[in-house]
Amino acid sequence: MAPPSDDLATDDDLAAEWANMAEDEDGGDMEDDFSSRTRVLNQEEIDSLLGLQNDGTDQGDKSGIYAILNSALVSYERLPMLEVVFDRLVRMMSTSLRNFTSDNVEVSLDHISSVRFGDYLNSIPLPAMLSVFKAEEWDNFGLLTVDSALIYSIVDVLLGGRRGTAAMRIEGRPYTTIERNLVTRMVHVVLGDLSAAFDPLSPVTFRFERLETNPRFATIARHGNAAIVAKLRVDMEDRGGRMELLLPYATLEPVRELLLQMFMGEKFGRDSIWEGHLVSELWMTDINLQAVLDEITMKLGDVMNWKVGQHIALHATPDSQVTLGCGDVPLFNAKMGRRGGSIACKIQGRVIKEF
Repeated sequence: MAPPSDDLATDDDLAAEWANMAEDEDGGDMEDDFSSRTRVLNQEEIDSLLGLQNDGTDQGDKSGIYAILNSALVSYERLPMLEVVFDRLVRMMSTSLRNFTSDNVEVSLDHISSVRFGDYLNSIPLPAMLSVFKAEEWDNFGLLTVDSALIYSIVDVLLGGRRGTAAMRIEGRPYTTIERNLVTRMVHVVLGDLSAAFDPLSPVTFRFERLETNPRFATIARHGNAAIVAKLRVDMEDRGGRMELLLPYATLEPVRELLLQMFMGEKFGRDSIWEGHLVSELWMTDINLQAVLDEITMKLGDVMNWKVGQHIALHATPDSQVTLGCGDVPLFNAKMGRRGGSIACKIQGRVIKEF
């Protein structure tokens, strides 16, 4: 084989040299472009992106990534009737707890918020008592949290503590059987008021299940599930504490359509003016009444063989009763007769329909 010529070798060397120069130029340009486009974010910009303030706490408007993560939460403001239920609960609790403690009790609703169940469990200040209850008709659970200040205040009031002295608070010890029993009695009173508050909207029975002091044992939903928390303040002159009512959205799902309606008047969303107008118009409705002399049962073949002029014998007599009905619904029994020049029916009684 003949050796390569000098011209071919020179061309190959030139091509390789040009390729190396082009790679160096492209690589340098890419590095320069990358370095010019890259910018390091400072801490303030990172906090703004995450939706955090300078001190690392959440912002009230939940901006940034937190807004995307919490976008699945349904705001309680989309359930107008729920505020009405809680307002009714506060009024009823003020009366029932006065009767329960024989003391001047004032119950107020601090605020309602939508949270994730796991975040709520982590935010419970301990020690506290967590009461798990079940909504019988809705087949789901709820949580009632009583803080230590209210626990010792209730124990102090029910056991005859003197007024004007702050409730004794001993940290670091488990609650006694007497304290648990007294709090359980108070929880039964609150659950009875909660059932009565929902009663005009949808009858439901909240049944006490158990009392826990460890939040891990009071898990009634997945940690990522959304829930509504109503924070209540109970004041007994110079004593009192807080109570928190948690209802997962899964628990409220059976009555979600009812909670979406707007509140009008004192009848939980019912429009009495429209109801009265509808009733008055129904009484003015025209209906067609039919007087049935008699009915017989025949075979379809016989009916198909009917001819003009054929007679059909009924079992009715001049004294037989006829049935007055509207459509397929029998209404009255009557007797057929004549009044003036017209055929008339005299009503004998009402037909009792069996279901």
